[in-house]
Amino acid sequence: MVDIEGAARAGPSNGGALVAPNAPEELSPPKPGQVVLRVHRIRGEVVVAACDSELVETELRVGKSPVKISSHFYGRIAVSLEEFVAQVRRGTIVNLLGERTIGWAVQAGLLPAEGAGNLGGVPHAEIVDLPR
Repeated sequence: MVDIEGAARAGPSNGGALVAPNAPEELSPPKPGQVVLRVHRIRGEVVVAACDSELVETELRVGKSPVKISSHFYGRIAVSLEEFVAQVRRGTIVNLLGERTIGWAVQAGLLPAEGAGNLGGVPHAEIVDLPR
């Protein structure tokens, strides 16, 4: 099934995860004030990348190096707080970028308030589910 934004929402085969299409340029740009999210499946890992929508397609300076915040990694699909929480809980590796995105993770109890660092002056956190 394909939703209105063009993201595939598969059934049991992917646990209902939100998987963005391969051609993010086909989607309209997200609006400022939203959180965008994309799920990647890589070698058995479920990588969830989420960031504040206004950061998509910008560059951050980390030292002397620019770091591009791409829609290919973070996606272009705006999600609700509820969808964000559900997808982050499914992730084995989670990458969060931006004040709003980090705030949502803290609000939902997924990240301690002091659990974020920064990337080029922007709040950033990674959550990794380590095997036991």
